[in-house]
Amino acid sequence: MRIGVDVGGTNTDAVLMDGDQVVAACKQPTTANVSDGIVNAISEVLRQSQAEATEVKCVMIGTTHFTNAFVERKNLLDVGIIRIALPASRGTPPLIDWPEALLAEIGDHRHLVAGGYQFDGRLNSPLDEQAIARAAREFKQKGLRSVAISSLFSPVNSDMEQRAAEIVANEMGGAADNVAITLSHTIGRIGLLERENAAVMNASLAEMSTRVVNSFRTALRELHIDAPFYISQNDGTLMTADFVEKYPVLTFASGPTNSMRGAAYLSGLKDALVADIGGTTTDIGMLGNGFPRESSVTVDIGGVRTNFRMPDVMALGLGGGSLVLAQGSEAQVGPQSVGYRLLEKGLIFGGDTLTSSDIAVAAGYADFGDRSLVAHLDKELVEAAVTRIHQIIADGVDRMKTSADPVPLVLVGGGSVLVNRDIPGVSEMVIPENAGVANAIGASIAQVSGETDRVFSYEELGRESAIEQARSEAIEQALQAGAAADSIETLDIEEVPLAYVPGGAVRLRVKVAGRLAIN
Repeated sequence: MRIGVDVGGTNTDAVLMDGDQVVAACKQPTTANVSDGIVNAISEVLRQSQAEATEVKCVMIGTTHFTNAFVERKNLLDVGIIRIALPASRGTPPLIDWPEALLAEIGDHRHLVAGGYQFDGRLNSPLDEQAIARAAREFKQKGLRSVAISSLFSPVNSDMEQRAAEIVANEMGGAADNVAITLSHTIGRIGLLERENAAVMNASLAEMSTRVVNSFRTALRELHIDAPFYISQNDGTLMTADFVEKYPVLTFASGPTNSMRGAAYLSGLKDALVADIGGTTTDIGMLGNGFPRESSVTVDIGGVRTNFRMPDVMALGLGGGSLVLAQGSEAQVGPQSVGYRLLEKGLIFGGDTLTSSDIAVAAGYADFGDRSLVAHLDKELVEAAVTRIHQIIADGVDRMKTSADPVPLVLVGGGSVLVNRDIPGVSEMVIPENAGVANAIGASIAQVSGETDRVFSYEELGRESAIEQARSEAIEQALQAGAAADSIETLDIEEVPLAYVPGGAVRLRVKVAGRLAIN
């Protein structure tokens, strides 16, 4: 047995899984102290199933803690930044495109030093170890507790980042003095500025990640669950608790990803559109081989460009709590929402605010709350609002599709009851059983992944040898992260020839995943 938990802005969902079967599921309001919500949700599924805590072999948690903290500029540390790239990149210093509000939170502690590599691993310039030591001493004098280190083409060769980390640890006292060091090659892909941004973001969350992970540990101890727990990351796979403490930034956007993985599992469809309709927003994404399609462009988080793996998801301002306003013969639906206050504000629950949930009940295709409380609504307004709800979904589907061919659409989330009409461009519409807790199910079935993303010389290695080498590196990463060796499959191979680079250079990205090895 295993438990999946997804902490959203409105609800904390939990499911208890026994093999492939959903034994129990529940929704609990998200609490101010998120750990309390987790305890409440897990307690409820254990109560429903009458299972013992000792029967639970592992717990998987999806959380929005770190995304919210960064976007809201809360609980961020000052970060010491070392870029190993001179003489290259002198004209574009670190943090050059960061919003002023964020710069004020993490401080101005930037150092550029000589070093780094070329695209094929050749030396850019020798590492200036003395400059790194001077920077570390300055950080220590300022009382900094977190450092981000980036180097030119470190995904190809990480030796200089590793050596810089040794020097910084020696100068600042290392773990004994609670100094967290983030190396960019462990987080981002090729692309210095975006990878460096991701490393700085991660470093700013170092203290919070320890606190949050410890609160999860405390919650499970309260429940007497003596089992390992994992936290889902933004590509639909899992990280150990210790790994999350080091790399909290990899949890960004894990919520929509969990919902899409849960949708694939519940519907049995590996290639389909997914619309996750919550209380405030609808997230629409595309499944490919059972995993969310990844964004092919740089991703903006809180005003900062990054290039780590993120799902290609579109957020629309439509949910169960969306406000409905009459506009002549038409209706406006959202983007404002009553959110988690739907049970207090919605008309069908005795409130005074007209929401999309009220419209679905008044139209007769949803059945919850008290229908008599919306019997007075003007029929033309109801029809206009229903039309608008479906139009918002149709527009989102049209924008996410990559061809004109009809594709299946899987509806999940508590707000999936809002949709009951055909959507143009959709071959079939599926609302699977347990669709309301697809996000928690997605967390509970998450796999463990490994990925290689670097430049290879096909002239030197040959295409087959280069792909096999990249695949072997990705498999080793997955094994170290806890994947069962006999379950690892190759999910994606992407080759991008570098036209103006000699030696048949090709940027090769290989991703593998396998099920979690549970003892």
